[in-house]
Amino acid sequence: MTEVADYVLQRLAEWGVKRVYGYPGDGINGLLGAFDRAAGDPEFIQVRHEEMAAFMACAHAKFTGEVGCCTATSGPGAVHLLNGLYDAKLDHQPVVAVVGQQKRLSLGSHYQQEIALDRLFADVSEFCQMIVHPAQARHVIDRAFKTALTTRGVATIIIPEDVQEAEAQPSPPKAHGSVFSSVGWSRPRALPDPGELRKAADVLNEGTKVAMLIGQGAAKAQQEVTEVAELLGAGVAKALLGREVLPDDLPFVTGPIGLLGSKASDHMIKNCDTLLMVGTSFPYSEWLPDEGQAKGVEIDIDGRMIGIRYPMDAHLVADAKEALRALIPLLHRKEDRSWREQIEKDVREWNDLCDRWASQHFEDTINPQAVAAELSPRLPDDCILTADSGSGTNWWARHLKLRQGMRASLSGTLATMGPGTPYAIAARFAYPDRPVIAFVGDGAFQMNGMNEMITVKRYLDRLGNPAAPFVFCVFNNQDLNQVTWEQRAMAGDPKYPGSQTIPDVPYAAYAELLGLKGIRCEKPHEVGAAWDEALASDRPVVLEFKVDREIAPIPPHIVAAQGKKAAKAALRDPEKVGITAKGVRQKLTEYAEHLPGRGR
Repeated sequence: MTEVADYVLQRLAEWGVKRVYGYPGDGINGLLGAFDRAAGDPEFIQVRHEEMAAFMACAHAKFTGEVGCCTATSGPGAVHLLNGLYDAKLDHQPVVAVVGQQKRLSLGSHYQQEIALDRLFADVSEFCQMIVHPAQARHVIDRAFKTALTTRGVATIIIPEDVQEAEAQPSPPKAHGSVFSSVGWSRPRALPDPGELRKAADVLNEGTKVAMLIGQGAAKAQQEVTEVAELLGAGVAKALLGREVLPDDLPFVTGPIGLLGSKASDHMIKNCDTLLMVGTSFPYSEWLPDEGQAKGVEIDIDGRMIGIRYPMDAHLVADAKEALRALIPLLHRKEDRSWREQIEKDVREWNDLCDRWASQHFEDTINPQAVAAELSPRLPDDCILTADSGSGTNWWARHLKLRQGMRASLSGTLATMGPGTPYAIAARFAYPDRPVIAFVGDGAFQMNGMNEMITVKRYLDRLGNPAAPFVFCVFNNQDLNQVTWEQRAMAGDPKYPGSQTIPDVPYAAYAELLGLKGIRCEKPHEVGAAWDEALASDRPVVLEFKVDREIAPIPPHIVAAQGKKAAKAALRDPEKVGITAKGVRQKLTEYAEHLPGRGR
């Protein structure tokens, strides 16, 4: 007898699913038996926690463009999926979650591990449905995939235990109420409105100082973005989810924007008279032009998101590539290149400033900026970069210069702790021959990253390709550093050691215990050599840097209110001496090129 669980996995395979990330439990016993019988098609990947399974499914979607898939048992296992699924929802990634449920006859009885899963997953899901009849499985699975792909969101399938183990009905009875669905989906062409397109061209042609801001929605339009930037003499800033759209060695790419951004991006936005946003919902108004300063054109495939970040004069609801292709013939090349020349000058000065910041070490402790700066020229071709949420993300965004063909992602809109490590693992499963490097803070590594090193150990035969580096870079500063700086700048409070200080853990030694490579670096002059050793390793590496927690992630400009709060907090901060001295020196470095004698 073919069970419903067997049919479910067969249908997932027909939709192109190669692996399903999950953790076992009796609520999915039927599915686990089916995975065994499926013999790896699709494959069950055992992670250490269901949240990690959902993060890996999201990362799979981000790095491959395919639907990511995860599974969990009923009750607590299902609850654990939610954070990773919200990461997918907020970053618009197609993910299908298959979740177990108690037997139908016990539902409503307050049974053990019984949760109203349809309500639990209602907000995170674009489609959420429980299969209550074997013949229903076919169309529920098909609709889940079609919905996830169409909405670029999460779809949840709930299957009670007894349904999993029931006899499959791949073809429903020919009766009223039966539904006959099919595997298949195609991406539609979303073309811009011609009238709105002409309006957009007029705005862009009239502008003399055009700034572009791109996000992940521009990922398939690299050539078109470059051509438009050249025609308009514009600079291009990148939201963090758009890091990989354009390489950083293009002279007009100003890099990141916002709190983690570059001065080149900040100067461009502050002085532009026209803003072109492509495929991004970057939300922070303090890093966008003042209202009325600039005319605006926006391209977004989602009409719900168009014109809600800055008042726009032209709203192109369309695929970015299609819209830019149609726009290019209508644009006039700007002959005055002074605006572009200033942008490129700002980019050069910013890169120089980052190098000078990174070269400063205090009291023989490692400047965390140097960790990223030393890696940047060593980045292997075609590498995949992931980052967690924390102060290390600042250095990942600012100091790593991506070249053509490199990939990079992180939790963008949710900005949750924890995904840096599972993102890297999912990337390695999808591309076993590509180098993968994760930037992880010690807080996130303690939270869940260390556990997932056990997953790396379990699948070492597949994840440990000696020809392709696989490195987890851990910033060890014994501080939940990003929140510590936010306490100072946003709340005006000093660091609270009770919540912010975390134990010193020997991360590299832990890796060695698992049979991985562990490298610990404590000296500034050894950072480059540590990277060389890690990138040459024939095993996955935990590369631990003991870094200075008192190096502030200085924003491109200081918001007055935050500056006052930070100054107030510093008066009572337990680390006031260090953060004051180091902050002053880093700011002086910023202005050093204007001091007498500079360059002599």
